[in-house]
Amino acid sequence: MENVPKHLAIIPDGNRRWAKQHGLPLIEGHRRGIDKLRKVIEWCRDLDIRMVTFWGFSIENFDRDKSEIELLMKLFETKIDEINREEVHQNKIRVRVLGRKELLPKKVREKIEQFEKETEKYDRYFVNILLAYGGKQEIVDACNSILEDFKKGRIESVTEETFANYLYTKDLPDPDLVIRTSGEQRISGLMPWQTSYSELYFCPKLWPDFSEQDLKEAVEYYETRKRRFGR
Repeated sequence: MENVPKHLAIIPDGNRRWAKQHGLPLIEGHRRGIDKLRKVIEWCRDLDIRMVTFWGFSIENFDRDKSEIELLMKLFETKIDEINREEVHQNKIRVRVLGRKELLPKKVREKIEQFEKETEKYDRYFVNILLAYGGKQEIVDACNSILEDFKKGRIESVTEETFANYLYTKDLPDPDLVIRTSGEQRISGLMPWQTSYSELYFCPKLWPDFSEQDLKEAVEYYETRKRRFGR
């Protein structure tokens, strides 16, 4: 493939529905979904996609049943420990978590901070995970930071470039392609500022069933698009 996206964003939807279809506990769907993230990262490397962003847990997800959230946070903690550090270091993958991380349990935050620190100097591949993330909340947080800096006299006016520098993704390129699984055809607040000109691809499969061929078909679709950026 000649024209792969430089930055691929994925909404990995359908873990809970997958678990229900297979008569399994919801947490098993989440476990299969996290394992699929690791496979997709490998497939992206094979296609020379250098940056991939996954939406792992939204602000709205905190409204789910408390017991499910507790199990999911424990799963996050366990899966961070299970990550193959040798593979990450060998491939020089920088890992970052973006969102309102202060809302996550302390142990999860500590493990995230440790992993981010271990990989902060890598620049070959980039994996971003959105946790405790919401697109509207990201914009609100940016506005509040801008107001604070304005009061302190650090800025006098705001341009598009200025605003982008206050987002969680301030030093990342905008996504070229967004993939959402499970057949839902909306982005549900995924990086609303950054995805203004992203190509969108909706896959009918539930996330745990997403395959390497599905990824290739999405990238092939992207290669057919003529991106004009409004011009």
